[in-house]
Amino acid sequence: MSFFILLGVLVLIDLYVYQAIATVSKDWPVLYKNIVRYGFWIFTALTFTAVLWYAYSDPYKYGSQLRNLVLTAVFMVYFSKLFGVLFVLIDDVQRAVRWVVDYFQRDASKPSAGNTIPRSEFLAKAAVITATIPFAAMTYGIVSGAHDYRIRRKTIYLPNLPKSFDGIRIGQLSDIHSGSFFSKTAVKGGVEMFLKEKPDVIFFTGDLVNNETSEVKEYIDVFSKLHAPLGVYSVTGNHDYGDYKSWVTPEAKKQNFASLVEAHKHMGFDLLMNENRMLQEGGDKLAILGIENWGAGRFAKYGKLDEAYANTDEAAVKLLLSHDPSHWDAQVRPNYPDIDVMFAGHTHGFQFGVEIGGFKWSPSQYVYKQWADLYHEGQQYLYVNRGFGYIGYPGRIGIPPELTIIELKRA
Repeated sequence: MSFFILLGVLVLIDLYVYQAIATVSKDWPVLYKNIVRYGFWIFTALTFTAVLWYAYSDPYKYGSQLRNLVLTAVFMVYFSKLFGVLFVLIDDVQRAVRWVVDYFQRDASKPSAGNTIPRSEFLAKAAVITATIPFAAMTYGIVSGAHDYRIRRKTIYLPNLPKSFDGIRIGQLSDIHSGSFFSKTAVKGGVEMFLKEKPDVIFFTGDLVNNETSEVKEYIDVFSKLHAPLGVYSVTGNHDYGDYKSWVTPEAKKQNFASLVEAHKHMGFDLLMNENRMLQEGGDKLAILGIENWGAGRFAKYGKLDEAYANTDEAAVKLLLSHDPSHWDAQVRPNYPDIDVMFAGHTHGFQFGVEIGGFKWSPSQYVYKQWADLYHEGQQYLYVNRGFGYIGYPGRIGIPPELTIIELKRA
């Protein structure tokens, strides 16, 4: 029943938008008018066919990429049309007001002319334009923004950093989401760009896949090229557990996660499952702690920070890999004041926003207190990576995919 209600809503949106199309094209030559009007309904019919296919077929049968493409196309079309509907509604409101005024001002002794109040051509044009702009922006975000990798560099000064690690360069990747990729060549380019930075150590902070480990199969050879002198360390994110997919049996879900752990090994990633590794240089020690996903609110809490923290007292500096930035305020800062820097991802910056100079805005900031870039409270720091990949909408608008280089310096 809910599906048919959804279809009804989509039909109403189309009927409303068509009012604007009809008004704008009413004085056009017949040929162009028919092309636009019939073209609108043909395109709508194709969109409905995609919706019905998704609802009554197996969307995974032909791979996750086709499924994502269909979902994205439907979302883009109707999200854009909603902007047009707004102006048509404004037009209907002003027409209703004018009708009421005309009705009460009309001379009752004279018969009504029966003329309807025409739609505003200005508002109709505004509806068409405002519907076109978000569609064009989202298309550009897919074509140009999805793989527009950017290197972001930060320097963090730590008073307790040993001389042996002064100037260490940390490369961070997060949120690969391999099941969403549509260009292996572009992904290779991003990895090569990252390696040219020559980081001393590499951190991957979770979400290798969307739902299934099989998604990363074609990209193991790409990400296995990630090497650093001090190693490549990784943790799991909320999407890595298969929690957002219906599994035939609990055993199938467990096997999927076991395969994910193996994928990290095949790529040469040292996966930290609530544990730590100690880097040693000239007698100095730096601890790398890594936990399974732990997120505030509704997100899974598999992480056990107490286990990862154990036996790290002798390390002068402690670095934590934890996928969800909400973990920092919820557990890290209140209970572990000697964890110097936490590295996270998860938010993607909602893959949409504006960053100009020092100005930074995204809808993500209304959900996450720390959603992108570097934060600090006292002597503790948090860096939130904007993500390497994408999920849902296969693009980015204003929040490009990120490759992070963080240099640690003695204060």
